[in-house]
Amino acid sequence: MADKFLDTPRGALNALIYRGNTMKNRQFKFALALATPLAFLFAVGAPIPVIGFSLARSVIAAPLQAPVEQAPPESKKKKKIGAAKEEKAVEFTPANFAEIQKLANDRKLTPDDLLAAAKTYQPSGRHDEYIMFASGGHSGQMFVIGVPSMRLLRSIAVFTPEPWQGYGYGVGEDVLKEGDIPGQELRWGDTHHPALSETKGDYDGEFLFIGDKANARLAVIDLRDFETKQIVKNPITMSDHGAAFVTPNTDYVIEGGQYAVPFGNAYATAEEYQKAYRGMVTFWKFDRAKGRIDISQSFALELPPYWQDLFDAGKLASDGLIFGNCFNSELATGGIELNKPPFEAGTTQRDMDYLHIIDTKKAEAAFKAGKFDKVNGFPVIKIETLIADQILFFAPEPKSPHGVDVTPNGQYVVVAGKLDPHVTVYSTSKIKAAIADKKFSSKDSYGIPILDFDAVMEAQVELGLGPLHTQFDDKGYAYTSLFLDSAVARWTLGGEYSSLHPEQPWKLVTKTPVQYNIGHLCAAEGDTVSPDGKYLIAMNKWAIDRFFPTGPLLAQNFQLLDIMQGGAAMPVLYDSPIGVGEPHYCQMIKADKLHPWTIYPEIGWDPQKQAIDPLAPKAGQEKVVRNGKEVEVFMTAVRSHYFPENVEVNEGDNVTWHITSLERTMDATHGFCIGGYNINLSLEPGEAATFRFVANKAGVYPYYCTEFCSALHLEMAGYFRVKPAAK
Repeated sequence: MADKFLDTPRGALNALIYRGNTMKNRQFKFALALATPLAFLFAVGAPIPVIGFSLARSVIAAPLQAPVEQAPPESKKKKKIGAAKEEKAVEFTPANFAEIQKLANDRKLTPDDLLAAAKTYQPSGRHDEYIMFASGGHSGQMFVIGVPSMRLLRSIAVFTPEPWQGYGYGVGEDVLKEGDIPGQELRWGDTHHPALSETKGDYDGEFLFIGDKANARLAVIDLRDFETKQIVKNPITMSDHGAAFVTPNTDYVIEGGQYAVPFGNAYATAEEYQKAYRGMVTFWKFDRAKGRIDISQSFALELPPYWQDLFDAGKLASDGLIFGNCFNSELATGGIELNKPPFEAGTTQRDMDYLHIIDTKKAEAAFKAGKFDKVNGFPVIKIETLIADQILFFAPEPKSPHGVDVTPNGQYVVVAGKLDPHVTVYSTSKIKAAIADKKFSSKDSYGIPILDFDAVMEAQVELGLGPLHTQFDDKGYAYTSLFLDSAVARWTLGGEYSSLHPEQPWKLVTKTPVQYNIGHLCAAEGDTVSPDGKYLIAMNKWAIDRFFPTGPLLAQNFQLLDIMQGGAAMPVLYDSPIGVGEPHYCQMIKADKLHPWTIYPEIGWDPQKQAIDPLAPKAGQEKVVRNGKEVEVFMTAVRSHYFPENVEVNEGDNVTWHITSLERTMDATHGFCIGGYNINLSLEPGEAATFRFVANKAGVYPYYCTEFCSALHLEMAGYFRVKPAAK
C-alpha cells in the first residue's frame, strides 16, 4: 500500500507530511520545509515539479508505516521533560536595576509585589514544583493547577459531558451511565472533595477520587492519563458531602452523607423524620490492581439523621479510626413556609453537636461476619450493631462544626465550629482511653454512647470568626480558614510538634487577610503524614473587587500564600480567578510523584480498559462492513487524513464506528466530529475509540479533525453520507 501511495504526487505529498511530522532527526526539518511549498502548489492547482516529487520519494523511501517513538540518545535518557538546566548564579547589572526600578514605578509596584512575582513566575518550559487537584463544584469536573505559577493546566471531565475531551459525545457514555439512577439520566454533578490515593499515609500519585454532593456519587480517575474510569452511585442515599477521603493505604474510599433521607429513595413525611430518615457513611472498597471500586466488597453504616458533614481518616497513632462531624443534632425539619423556624435557625440551637468516631477494623469485621441488612441490594450495618460491636462513639463538638482534620502524626483531631471562634483539638490517645474506660457522659436518643468532653479534649485555641478547615505544615503549625474574618490563621500545635517552632503550643501566631470569605484551604502535601509546607492555597468564595467584573456572576478567587517562613510572615503572593464553577477543596502533590503517560503505551489502546482493544483498526486494515442494517466502520487517523475518507450508509442503519490514532508523538492529538449527530472525540496518540449511533437523518455530513494537528489540518476531513430510505 505504501508503494502505491508513492506512485502519485499527491500520495507522495501525503506520505511526506505524515513522515515529516513524526521524524525526530535532520530529515524532519527537511521534510517539513519541502512539504510546505509542495502543499501550496498542489492547493493552487499548479503542477508539482518532478524534482519535488523525486525528493519526496527519497525522503520516504522506507516502507510507510506508523511511526515509532525513537529512543533518546544515551546522554539524554535521564533528562525529564521540563527539568531545569544547571543554573549559574544570577548577576544584576546597574542597568538591570534601573530597568526594574523604572518598571516598578511605571506600574506602581512595591518591592513586596516584585518579590511575589519572582516567587511565582515560571519561565517558559519550566514546570511547577507542585500540582493541585481542585474540585470544580457545580461544573461537575476537576481542575489541574500548577503551583506556584497557579497556571490552569487542564480540566478533567468527571460527572458532566465535556466536548474538548470528547467525554459524553461519542465516548465516555458508558462511564456516565454508571452514575444514572433508574429512569433518570444524571449529566451534571457538584464536585466537592478530591482525595489522592495514598500509600502509608503519603500521596502516591496513582489515583484520584471525587464525590458528587448533589447525587451521592463517587468517581475514580486514573492519573496515568487523567481520565475518569468509574462512577458509582450510592444506592441508599441521595446526598453526600464527606466524599472523598481515603484510608492511609487506600483500602477504602470514605463517602460521608449530608442531608438525611429515607434509605433507598423511599418517601416519608417531615413528621416521620426521626423514625424514617437516616444519615450514613459508606466504605467503598478500592481494588488498586484493577483501578476500580469493588462494589461487592463495599458497605455502609446507618447513622442517626443528623446532617453528617466531613470525614477524615486516622493515620499513624490513630490508624484504624475515622472521624466525622455533624450538625443539626437538633433534628430540625425546617418549615419557613409554615411559619416554623427555618433550617438556619433550627439547626443551630444547641451549643454542641457530635464528633463521630468509627472503628474501621470492627466495622469491616461486622461486614465480613454478615451483620448487615440490605437496602437496594447494598449492605448496611444498622445502628444497633454499631452500638453492640462498639463500632461507633460520639464526642461533643462545638458549634455547627464543619472541618474535621487529623494531624500528620495522627495524635490529634482538629474540629472547627462555624459558630464558635475556637478550634477544638481532641487527643486520639485520650479518645481510645475514654472508650476503654467507658468514660461516657450520656447517650444520644438513638442509644449511641457519648464520650465525656473533658476526657477527650486536648486544647481549644481561639482564632477568630467563622473557623472552617485546617491544614498542616512541616514546622509544627496549623492553618485554619476564617470565613467571617476573611483570613487564614496560623497557630501552633503542641505535643511532639512543640520542638519545631519557637512559640508556645496551642497559640494563635498570626492572621493573613484574604479576599474574600475563605472556605477550604490547601497546603502542599497538607493531608499526609509528611506535609511540605511552602505553599498554601486560600479558596475564597467571593472575589468582589479583585478582577475585572464579567457581569453579575463573578469568579471565585484562589490566593497563593507563602508559608515557608515561620512566625508572622505569611504573605499573599498571587490571585488566580476560577471562573468555571465553585471549587470547594483541593489537594496539592509534589509533581515528581506523578508519572502520567504522554502517549498511550501501544497503538490501539483502550483508555477505559487500559489495555489493547482487540477491535482497534490497524493501518492497512481499514474497511466498512455491512451485515443487514448493522454497519461497522474501521478507521485510522494520522496526520493529515482519515482512512477511509468517504463512508456511506442507509438511513436507519445502526452504525458502530471504530477509530485508531496511529500517532506516536507527544501532543499529536486528533479530534473527530460528525456535524448533526452530536459526535465529537478526542484521540490522543495511540488511542482507540468506539462509538455507536443510529443514522436516522439522511443527508451529507462532513467529518473533520477538531484539533489543529499539522499544516494540512483543514484537509483532514471526509464525508459521511446517509442515503435516504426508500419510500
